[in-house]
Amino acid sequence: MQRVLIDTCGWVAVIEAGINIDKALLESSGISNIALTPSVLSELKTMEGNLLLDMLESKAEVIEPLDESGKHTDDQLFDLAKKNNWPILTVDTELKRRLSQSNLTWIEVTGRSHLRLIG
Repeated sequence: MQRVLIDTCGWVAVIEAGINIDKALLESSGISNIALTPSVLSELKTMEGNLLLDMLESKAEVIEPLDESGKHTDDQLFDLAKKNNWPILTVDTELKRRLSQSNLTWIEVTGRSHLRLIG
């Protein structure tokens, strides 16, 4: 099943922009299923503010990282994206660079109100 992996900074950008995640993902990528790793969920839980975590947890499937991915969140997301050909919702410049170099796709917040599929 095709999914979009959620990165911590990508989720924060979506919330700050007030984007309807379901509608925006369907419009930008045609994908409605979202997933995140335990490390992303943990990072989000340590942040302050209304990040709509209850909604995220009810919508997303928590996917365990690959054994070889290590502990760094970006490595876990990158390896899952590569293995499954899933885009990552992120605004992280370094992660986007890595995805680009590997011909993988990502979704980013643009114009502070829309999502755009890259790659």
